[in-house]
Amino acid sequence: MRQQVIVRIPASTSNLGPGFDCLGVALRIYNLVAVSRATKREPLAPIVAHAADLFFKRTKRRRFAFSCSATEKIPRSRGLGSSATIRLGVLHGLNELARRPLDRLSIFRLCAELEGHPDNAGPSSLGGFTVARGKNVQRFEVSPRLKFVLLIPDFEIRTAAARRILPADIPHTDAVASVGNASAITAAFASRDYGNLRGAFVDQLHQPFRARLIPFLPRVVAAAESAGALGAFLSGSGSTICAVTLQNPKKVAAAMRRAGASTSTKIAITTADNRGVQISIQKSAIRN
Repeated sequence: MRQQVIVRIPASTSNLGPGFDCLGVALRIYNLVAVSRATKREPLAPIVAHAADLFFKRTKRRRFAFSCSATEKIPRSRGLGSSATIRLGVLHGLNELARRPLDRLSIFRLCAELEGHPDNAGPSSLGGFTVARGKNVQRFEVSPRLKFVLLIPDFEIRTAAARRILPADIPHTDAVASVGNASAITAAFASRDYGNLRGAFVDQLHQPFRARLIPFLPRVVAAAESAGALGAFLSGSGSTICAVTLQNPKKVAAAMRRAGASTSTKIAITTADNRGVQISIQKSAIRN
C-alpha cells in the first residue's frame, strides 16, 4: 500500500499594522499539499527541497525519496502567507511519513526558521489569532462575528523587496505609538472585545514606507473605515489590503474596491480559521 499525506493549511494575514513580524490571523482560504513516498528521487521546487533538507537534518531521520504536489487557492506573493503554507505542508507531510518525530510546535519553529519570521507560520500552524515571540507562540480563538475583507490586487510584492525599503531606524515616539497599538490589538483579540480594535491598526514601522509600493493603500484604508470597518491594514508585506469589520462586510468591500479602482483587484470576504493545519492520510495500492 502507498501512503499519501494530504495537508490542508490556512492562509494568514500578518502584522495587522503595528504587530510587525509578531501578530497574525489564520483565514479560511486554503492550500492543499500532498506528500507521498517515491521509489526514486524526483525534481523538487526549491521551497520544497529546502524544507525537506531542514526536516531531515533536525530530525536525524534517514532521508527518503518523496513526491510533492500542491493545490493552491491562496494567491502567491500577496501577503497572505502562501509560502508558509507550502513549507508547513511539506514539513507536516514528511513528519507523518517519518512516524511523527516532531510535534506541531516544533514544526511551527522549523517553518518560522525557513520563513525568516514567525507571523505567518504561527496562525497557519495553530489557527486563530497568534502572537509569536521568537520560538514562542500564543494562540486565541477568533469569533466568526469578525469578518475579514480582502482587497487582492493583480500584482505581486516580494517580501524581500518590501523589507529592503524599510529604514534602519525610526523615531522613539513612533515606536512607542506602534507598541501601544500592537498591545491594544492583542488585548482586543484575547478578550474578544473587538470594538477596541478601532483605530489600533495604525503603525509607523512599515506601512508608511511600503505605501510607496502600493500608492492606493491610504485611500483604501480610509474608505474601509468610512464604510464602517474597525480598521484596515496592509496584509503582510502586501499587496493585499485587509479590513476587519463586525458589520456590513459587503459595503466595506464595495468601498475598498472603489478606492482601489486604479488597479484590477479581487475581493474576498472570509472569517478566521481556528483549526490551523489539518492532516488526512490516504492509502492506495501501488501500481506498476
